[in-house]
Amino acid sequence: MTTSYDVVVIGGGPGGYEAAIRAAQLGMSVACIERRLGKDGKPALGGTCLNVGCIPSKALLDSSYRYEEASHHLAVHGIDVQGVSLDVPRLVARKDQVVRQLTGGIAQLFKGYGVTWLQGQGRLLAGRRVQFTDLAGQEQELTAQHVILAAGSEPVRIPVAVVDDERIVDSTGALDFQEVPRRLGIIGAGVIGLELGSVWRRLGAEVVILEAQPEFLPMIDRQIAKETQKLLAKQGLDIRMKARVTAAKVVDAQVVVGYEDESGSKSESFDRLIVAVGRRPVTEGLLAADCGVELDERRFVHVDSQCRTSVPGVFAIGDLVRGPMLAHKAMEEGVMAVEVIAGHSPQVNYDTIIGVIYTHPEVAWVGLSEDQAKAQGLQVKVGSFSFAVNGRALASNDAQGLAKFIVDAKTDRVLGLHVLGPQAGDLVHQAMIAIEFGASIEDLQLMTFAHPTLSEVIHEAALSVDGRAIHAVQKRRQ
Repeated sequence: MTTSYDVVVIGGGPGGYEAAIRAAQLGMSVACIERRLGKDGKPALGGTCLNVGCIPSKALLDSSYRYEEASHHLAVHGIDVQGVSLDVPRLVARKDQVVRQLTGGIAQLFKGYGVTWLQGQGRLLAGRRVQFTDLAGQEQELTAQHVILAAGSEPVRIPVAVVDDERIVDSTGALDFQEVPRRLGIIGAGVIGLELGSVWRRLGAEVVILEAQPEFLPMIDRQIAKETQKLLAKQGLDIRMKARVTAAKVVDAQVVVGYEDESGSKSESFDRLIVAVGRRPVTEGLLAADCGVELDERRFVHVDSQCRTSVPGVFAIGDLVRGPMLAHKAMEEGVMAVEVIAGHSPQVNYDTIIGVIYTHPEVAWVGLSEDQAKAQGLQVKVGSFSFAVNGRALASNDAQGLAKFIVDAKTDRVLGLHVLGPQAGDLVHQAMIAIEFGASIEDLQLMTFAHPTLSEVIHEAALSVDGRAIHAVQKRRQ
């Protein structure tokens, strides 16, 4: 039996489910194939992001931050708290409830829009045919006018630290510890390693992060990266750069990790070890050998600027394709693909894709860093401003960090904004809008920002580009 649809989406993560919903809004018949089972063993939409990524990690980050505030930081407000205790299973259960609420919400949206949710595995065949294998192993062939590949990514595994899902875990396992490790090791000082390290450090673990690369957070501005590393070190994260792990094995309920740094070979023992060295696209089993879709040397699906693959009518989005592995990128690409199918000409502006690290303070960035702009041969001017003198930040006892603008010296156009500070992930959107509309830094300088707000730091940073910040002594540059 063959069933036909206008659009078949393989993958029910952020990119896939938004593509399915938008296609249904436009009157297309849509099926979305998703194989994931939730923690309760039941089929679940939402992909990595909602089930074992963005959402559960943020729930744990929020809970751990509140615990640390109650334990150590409320006295400054005149609030004395006695007998603070931690119930890790309840904390994890709250995280699971948030996940269930959101994944269940997507299922309701599918029902409301008439999207057919096929629970199982999808595989692209030649001729825009899709082999669907349900959870019971029964196969069915689907035909589609258009197919959108949105299978997402999975954690990278490394042979020197084999995940056993008990003592050595990946990012998924690190979300479900039922007790706080006394000593926690993490391989990788990227976004995932820093966020998970922050969670368990706040809850009481001694955290050591081993990073093989010489440069901390190379994707962000160097000034912001250095300040971030200093603040995280003050919080108790022991981040060791140029530390290449060579072995990890479990000995007497301890994970013994061998690594090499500039001073030679070393060894550390941990109660748990998290392997957080990146993610890779899930293309294995997704594509039949004769389907015609081309992969690059890293097994990413090759696409054009509108996410078309080498096969007419087949698109690929999100973590399967080039660019940062971010849920919001996948969402925009999924909607773009559907709009292209509908005959429109949308385009994702990859220059305005925002990155956020949800440590505290948060780190967020959009556009170019100072070094990236100079590497492109641009003449730049920069301006920065600290949260330390912002009224709202001080009133909230949350005044660490700074905002830094990068501006084209010739055109005055905003090239980038990098923020380390409270609510940085929200504040950076102001520069995203400026870059999207080709605004100059003068445009931002002339705007009125409400007082007292954290946004005033963005305004002052814009003013400081030309030496005009009010709440800092500067030499005017023009």
